[in-house]
Amino acid sequence: MVGSAKINLGYTNVTAPVSGYIGRLPKKQGSLVSATDVEPLTTLSDVHEVFAYFSLGETDFINFKEQYAGSSLGDKIKKLPPVTLILADNNAYPQTGKIDMVDGQFDKTTGAITIRATFPNKGGVLRSGNTGRIRLGLNHDDAILVPQSATVEMQDKVFVFTVGKDNKVTKMPITVVGKSGTNYLIKEGVKTGDQIVLSGIDKLQDGQAIQPEKSTKVAQVTNQK
Repeated sequence: MVGSAKINLGYTNVTAPVSGYIGRLPKKQGSLVSATDVEPLTTLSDVHEVFAYFSLGETDFINFKEQYAGSSLGDKIKKLPPVTLILADNNAYPQTGKIDMVDGQFDKTTGAITIRATFPNKGGVLRSGNTGRIRLGLNHDDAILVPQSATVEMQDKVFVFTVGKDNKVTKMPITVVGKSGTNYLIKEGVKTGDQIVLSGIDKLQDGQAIQPEKSTKVAQVTNQK
């Protein structure tokens, strides 16, 4: 009897398989529990490393993948640069992560593919369920950098006002291929050396003559590689 009781008593010791953080404890001391209980005793989260899942659209994924050499997707993943996690307070997590998994198919509903990046978490800053944004580098050869504040959107198109030799403005549609901070990366619509209007664009009309003043910050669009 004593031996059987000791064995049964041993079953009451629950040992966590890993170190981590536990959630709330719905069962209090003295509560009756059984193996058939639907509600767990608690939830243990191993957050020494944290997985961050994010999605890329089909075009972005193709462009991202084609920038890196490798005979297979696995080879390309090994050569991918580190990624940055932007936390909910818009600050960057101090340690970079590494992409280590790409889903096998695109989501038919969203048209996007899920990618996973792993981040070290020795300080315990990240927890399960955190939200944020992933920032990853994409090379845009011969792209033009234009401030977003110098653009106007109409009917799902983006425009800038270019300044001609006669100081008349032309409303020019541009092709946006990405963002860099508060700037758009432009592939078509303007070229290196073109002058654009940086402020007061809400009052402009196509063909209007202006008296331009060079900006102290940005006088022209610039070429970025």
